[in-house]
Amino acid sequence: MEVTLIRHTSVAVPKGTCYGWSDVPVASTFEAEAHATRRRLEGKVFDQAYTSPLTRARMLAAYCGFPEAIADDRLMEMNMGEWEMQRYDEIRDEALQRWYDDYMHLPATGGESFPMLHHRVSSFLNELRTKEYRHVAVFAHGGVLVSAGLYAGLYSEAEAFRHLVAFGGVMEIVI
Repeated sequence: MEVTLIRHTSVAVPKGTCYGWSDVPVASTFEAEAHATRRRLEGKVFDQAYTSPLTRARMLAAYCGFPEAIADDRLMEMNMGEWEMQRYDEIRDEALQRWYDDYMHLPATGGESFPMLHHRVSSFLNELRTKEYRHVAVFAHGGVLVSAGLYAGLYSEAEAFRHLVAFGGVMEIVI
């Protein structure tokens, strides 16, 4: 099965703000970015579309022609716990430096670790593999796309975040 993963467009939060599970608004550039994303999807035929339930993903799904995309909580971005909606340079938590040193394994305080996110995404993809679809669209978040690429064997864990897809970007995997 082919899976086209689409990252949401830019968000209207100050640069350097931690916003994983927070339902933040899209940036004022949404329409232009969404139009470019929709053009990247032209010619693709999807049997089904899924989306994170967060507004930034649902809006892009709707703009791209999938207002009825199935929302699945497993497609949400990593939960950043107590750090949500704080600027990274203003977080006063001694765990932050440990997280910077090993963000692929340690959780944010009160939040998730990358392995926890990867478990969610893998669960979604494992379930998707049981369906009779040929081509599926998934509107989600950067961490979800990184995890999906890891699941599909596109890169190693050590290289994972070097492959972060840009806002409004598209990534293809086969599962």
